[in-house]
Amino acid sequence: MLDKTFDPKSAEPRLYAAWENSGAFSPTDDPAAEPFSIVIPPPNVTGSLHIGHALNNTLQDVLIRFERMRGKAALWLPGTDHAGIATQMVVERQLAERGNRSRRDMGRDEFVAKVWEWKAESGGTIVNQLRRLGASCDWSRERFTLDEGLSAAVRKVFVQLHKEKLIYRDKRLVNWDPHFQTAISDLEVEAREVDGHYWHFAYPLEDGSGEIVVATTRPETMLGDTAVAVHPSDERYKALVGKAVRLPIVNRPIPIIADEYPDPEKGSGAVKITPAHDFNDFAVGKRHNLPMINLFDDFAKINDNAPPEYRGLDRFVARKKVIEQFEALGLLRGIEKTKHTVPHGDRSGVVVEPYLTDQWYVAADVLAKPAIKAVEAGDTVFVPKHWEKTYFEWMRNIQPWCVSRQLWWGHRIPAWYGPDGKAFVEETEAEALKKAEEHYGRPTPLKQDEDVLDTWFSSGLWPFSTMGWPEKTADLARFYPTHTLITGFDIIFFWVARMMMQGIHFTGEVPFKRVFINALVRDATGAKMSKSKGNVMDPLDLVDEFGADALRFTLTAMSGQARDIKLSKPRIEGYRNFGTKLWNATRFCQMNGCARAEGFDPAAVTAPLNRWIVGETQRTAAAVTTALAGCGFDEAANGLYRFIWNQFCDWYVELAKPLLTGDDAAAKAETQATAAWVLDVILTLLHPVMPFITEELWEQTADLGAARKHGGFLMTAPWPDLPENLVDPAADAEIGLIIETITEGRSVRQGLNVPPSAQPPLLVVEASGAQQAVLERSAALIGRLLRVSEVRVVDAAPAGAIPYVVAGATLALPVAEFIDIAAERARLGKEVANLAADIDRTAKKLANPDFVARAPEEVVEENRDRLADAQAARDKLQAALSRLEGV
Repeated sequence: MLDKTFDPKSAEPRLYAAWENSGAFSPTDDPAAEPFSIVIPPPNVTGSLHIGHALNNTLQDVLIRFERMRGKAALWLPGTDHAGIATQMVVERQLAERGNRSRRDMGRDEFVAKVWEWKAESGGTIVNQLRRLGASCDWSRERFTLDEGLSAAVRKVFVQLHKEKLIYRDKRLVNWDPHFQTAISDLEVEAREVDGHYWHFAYPLEDGSGEIVVATTRPETMLGDTAVAVHPSDERYKALVGKAVRLPIVNRPIPIIADEYPDPEKGSGAVKITPAHDFNDFAVGKRHNLPMINLFDDFAKINDNAPPEYRGLDRFVARKKVIEQFEALGLLRGIEKTKHTVPHGDRSGVVVEPYLTDQWYVAADVLAKPAIKAVEAGDTVFVPKHWEKTYFEWMRNIQPWCVSRQLWWGHRIPAWYGPDGKAFVEETEAEALKKAEEHYGRPTPLKQDEDVLDTWFSSGLWPFSTMGWPEKTADLARFYPTHTLITGFDIIFFWVARMMMQGIHFTGEVPFKRVFINALVRDATGAKMSKSKGNVMDPLDLVDEFGADALRFTLTAMSGQARDIKLSKPRIEGYRNFGTKLWNATRFCQMNGCARAEGFDPAAVTAPLNRWIVGETQRTAAAVTTALAGCGFDEAANGLYRFIWNQFCDWYVELAKPLLTGDDAAAKAETQATAAWVLDVILTLLHPVMPFITEELWEQTADLGAARKHGGFLMTAPWPDLPENLVDPAADAEIGLIIETITEGRSVRQGLNVPPSAQPPLLVVEASGAQQAVLERSAALIGRLLRVSEVRVVDAAPAGAIPYVVAGATLALPVAEFIDIAAERARLGKEVANLAADIDRTAKKLANPDFVARAPEEVVEENRDRLADAQAARDKLQAALSRLEGV
């Protein structure tokens, strides 16, 4: 017999260990099985499980468990990313805390060895945390982006792209983090709104005839100005185009140019152009062949390109000095307070600078073309489809991809330089030395490039490098292209696009056939979770409190394609109660001798109740199968919830009690067998979402009948494929009439405050002969569940009876003797009026464009929810009030 409650703390680790040790996570060796593969978005090796990971990996696990049970060779390939800058930062901080030498004191080789030591001791924490969530990855195939096999793939790709002239060295602007002294990707830049100023500076015309006023939030960059730009249609400056101003402090002439970039309506309409320190200015500089003067060193201190008194100053010290000098020269025309966004390094927290450096670039525009065509042709589809638009916008406007990073931890760029600076790009140093000897005519020492590759470069190869490419492995032949990628919208460009570009270029095939973009998890009010707000929910804490199944079901049920997830503890607790409901229903079946008979045929049951539940089981199985196959995770979970809680646990179990306790032995045996069969199907359908409790119930209910033939885990049991002929419309009508009669009758009682002890008769005022027969035959059951004294057919309802209609039949409950009709009318009228007033206030607020535009997103969402709740409550009370009319 089952214990009274399910204990996740003891069951989850036991069950997971049993699954993993059995090899059940590996794909079947059956050559006839259809391959189905997913590669995990590799979390950073420094990472720990956050709620976004929990959502993303839960959905992947739901899908892989579903397809595994459908008999496919299901591979979920796991691994971690070396996370260059994040990992280097962790180890550097650890060294500092222990009082050890700095990275630069240690030197590259010793420092990298320390990082590998850290990785062996502390890296991969998140992998074990994924196990706690129930992730059924094939851990025997786990990969790391710095594995030798993957590193070999990275070197081959870099060298091939270089030989194809698709990787090249260039001097361009990058996002520069002065703390780490490296270029960083846009994804590693955090735009923060800060209080700042516009300083209005006057630049005197070279001929002494006047001045042009420009405004800037970064005064220090004016030391590197190489032009002043005005819009060609701006009449104020047409006569000045082609002339020059003398740049204050620096005291050199710079031209006045006409360009579409300046906005005549903004400020003075004239803008200073600093091509080496602003991305927009860089584009203007390219168009007009302007000099590009880099003002900073790697630490964002002023370099030798500035006047002597500025050299070596921190950029913000230099800013103050520039402002003071402009004021002293009488050229400061005003200071205007402003709020503006300033880029910061997401890990260093310092202000990021646009910085002109020599870096390695990929010609992304060339690689993007086939990747665009693949989505246009439907070779890869996005779910939801509207994310295709985002993908296309990014890909059609793609810029050269900077792939070099000034770090020590990562894939070292396979480029070696000769004494004259010539680069030899080869997969190994030996090959580079051979090429150098051919070039110079003698053996020549080379020096390897100091930089490493952007982590997105190696993770962009993930779907095929993890399967052994460039070797022609069995896994690559069987599981590439992968089927579905599940990921967040924020890395469509940074990761999805790069996998598409590189996958197609190097394998000739798309890396995945479908991309499912999961929602964002927010707090209960709809606010984005952040440490600063103190509203972060740790998934491991939630697993400890409620169990992994409850968290998984919550995330799955709320993962609708068009909305973010508003997560709250009460919601998770509710889904834990759902698991408890199923557990209790299973105990009930055990206690009532439910056992699946040998050779049980669900199509052969005769009792209407059993025919009804068999049909509902078939409908649910078909709907859940369709939903999961189409990534409709929330539809599947919510369909299961309705069926298990409402139809099976509430109605079937309740309506089956007379059959299970009655004297009809045949009906009893059939009901016991039917209940056992339905439970088997329920556990199977629910398993992908709630794997632990279902596996435990499967194991603990072997006594439901030897006919089940477990033969192993539930996770490897076959998925139900039930024929449509199990649905019986006649049984649906009969049981549907009973359920609606009780449900609507309860609603009448509740809405009118009829005391629970009151037992009026249920009057059948108008119904077909078949309906009358059903209601009379089920009178005892209806009497017990609706708390009525009898079911009686009448010609007309007496005064004081409240009518209601179900399935075309008119029924009535005479309740006048149990309630104060006038008081109830007054109460309901008052509550309806109060709700109407609340609805009016909230609707007006939401109709105000200013409120919707200015209020925080979570506040607007909260008001929308409040309006919907109030409208639903009003409608319910209004229906109750309407029933009292004429009484």
